[in-house]
Amino acid sequence: MEAPSVQARSGVAPSAVASTTHVPASSETDGTAVGLADLVEERSVVVCCGSGGVGKTTVAAAFALEAARRNRVACVVTIDPARRLADALGLDTLSNTPRRVEGPWEGELWALMLDPKRTFDDLVRRYAASPEKAEGILQNRMYRNLTSALSGTQEYMAMEKLYELVEEGSYDVVVVDTPPTRNAIDFLDAPRRLTRFLGHRLFQFLLMPTRAYLRAVSVATQALLRTISKVAGSEIVQDAVTFFQAFEGMEEGFRLRAEHMRRLLARRTTAFVLVTSPRADTVEEAGWFADKLNESGLAVDGLVVNRMHPEFASWSDVEGLPPAPATSAFASLVDNLRGYTEVNEREQSALAELIVQVAPSPVARVPLLDIDVTDTEGLALVADNLFGPPEQRLQAPSGAGNVGPG
Repeated sequence: MEAPSVQARSGVAPSAVASTTHVPASSETDGTAVGLADLVEERSVVVCCGSGGVGKTTVAAAFALEAARRNRVACVVTIDPARRLADALGLDTLSNTPRRVEGPWEGELWALMLDPKRTFDDLVRRYAASPEKAEGILQNRMYRNLTSALSGTQEYMAMEKLYELVEEGSYDVVVVDTPPTRNAIDFLDAPRRLTRFLGHRLFQFLLMPTRAYLRAVSVATQALLRTISKVAGSEIVQDAVTFFQAFEGMEEGFRLRAEHMRRLLARRTTAFVLVTSPRADTVEEAGWFADKLNESGLAVDGLVVNRMHPEFASWSDVEGLPPAPATSAFASLVDNLRGYTEVNEREQSALAELIVQVAPSPVARVPLLDIDVTDTEGLALVADNLFGPPEQRLQAPSGAGNVGPG
């Protein structure tokens, strides 16, 4: 089945939302699903961020699945080249083109895995002055090297794909599974960095047509180019000149889309969900990322703590249990309960400061499950823990299973 048709989406024009202040969703009580449900029902973009290995990919897929269960058309996109999203959805493979995931929900669920090179190629075809000029760029050796090795290409292409899905697709909500925390900052900063690069004097200089270029450069610069040609080879220099000649006129299209992407992140319809585990190191990383978001004028709209040990009893309950013979089965059960209570208390303590930091955003705790999420049924269980009634959460049995590795 084909992806939803590409069409312009209605709504507030980008220029009208550029100056809006990003405010988080609020929740009266920690752990309620109300605030998170608002995100999947009302927002058009949900960006899931967090450290590697905390289950971020699975949580992102669960958000998209929940949106489909609430009769919305949802698409989840992963920037991670690994197969984690496909595995969580029970699919054999995903590509750069949205693929529909069938299931027992009223809405629609789509998924794709970013291909930076293909996305960049599509942009060239879009903005080139002619098909011949586009083909010249695509075959240019400098272009091929840039798209495979240039730092930041993946992050910018991910932002470009997000913009394409939101502004040109017919999805109600797009959920993004970002790279691990430190790279996620590059992802969020990609539009600004591209705009700055395109406006740099050196880049503008290199875009001059050959004759104007040769008139503008000094005798010393021409001598330098001849020296570079001797060292690196005239073909490399010619490839560079040809590339920048062909790119002339395209930079404005790239610049406009970069500006629109910056506005997209600042819209009230964009939500940022922080995913972490109760480990001290991942909690610290999450706090760092929340600070970085705030510095950018953005905010955490929801916090998901994955792989929590359930709270089976309070310390007062444990201490109030009657004594038992040291070798009895009851004593073993009490020791086991005591161990779980200690772990849960340690996890709650590690999270306390982070919860205060992101307040009043809603917080959801997903328990350590006794299954691995390898299909939509397992994913639905994660969504139940995220969005179901509070009394139904944290009741899943704990075990060796994990809620996704990504």
